[in-house]
Amino acid sequence: MSIAVVAAAYGGPEVLSVIDVDAPSPGPGQVALAVRAAGVNPIDWKLYSGAYGTDPAGLPMRLGFEVAGVVTALGDGVSGWQVGDEVLARVQGGYADAVLADADALIAKPPTLDFAQASGLLLAGGTAVHTLTATEVGTGDTVLIHGAAGGVGHLAVQAAVARGARVIGTASERNHDLIRQWGGEPVAYGPGLADRVRALAPNGVTVAVDTVGTEEALDVSEELVADRGRIATIANFQRGTQDGVKVLGNGPGGDPGAEIRRAAGDELAGLAADGQLTVVVRTTYPLAEAADAHRSGMTDHGAGKIALVV
Repeated sequence: MSIAVVAAAYGGPEVLSVIDVDAPSPGPGQVALAVRAAGVNPIDWKLYSGAYGTDPAGLPMRLGFEVAGVVTALGDGVSGWQVGDEVLARVQGGYADAVLADADALIAKPPTLDFAQASGLLLAGGTAVHTLTATEVGTGDTVLIHGAAGGVGHLAVQAAVARGARVIGTASERNHDLIRQWGGEPVAYGPGLADRVRALAPNGVTVAVDTVGTEEALDVSEELVADRGRIATIANFQRGTQDGVKVLGNGPGGDPGAEIRRAAGDELAGLAADGQLTVVVRTTYPLAEAADAHRSGMTDHGAGKIALVV
């Protein structure tokens, strides 16, 4: 037997529980993984909150979309992987001690990341790469990233720096040293933000990425960036659509960028392996404490990611 975290009803974190499930057995083209850590993402609690509907047929709901773990068994036709390999995978139901994954979608775990860090790379990292690709960030750009210390933001900072861009990132002052470590230039958010950014970048800002969804983020982005096609938001769908900026993700009118996000895994793993990117894990929780992890994620907007460890 294995264990998994499920939402038994729609609601808040109190609806989560740990249940026994059959141990997974890989079919053709699949591998079985022993999960060492599962990434925690806002989509996890949004799904069972009822934000996307409350169909009873969706219950009990397995949670989690990204894991880091060790290959324990290979299905027929699998080549290129061996039992014992340490890997990353996008999965459904990753809050578990064992999962199945498609072999052709596995990515070798960068040796520079531990399992908790690695479990937070693919989803937030894929989103980060999507924002930079959609706005065509490259050498010579000056990029303003709102929420630069958050789960997506801190990876966007590092990936943009790796692309040769200058990065200015908004964050609370307690996280400014982190942004400097990643090669960015920190700036405090709040009243006067546009003037503070102008002081840092008198020659102008060419790209802006909003990962927080505040009115300030879009106000300042639109004030500073002349081309609205080079402003992206992953968190303010309604206004972003109205204002004609790039709206990225699965919200109304958004571009999900599925191919870009899937392809980003190799780029991100390569940057991590080369020491150009790390994943900040602000806290970890045991698998059985997933509800507490979600409460933290909903209320504590500290730097980096949350991971469940097995």
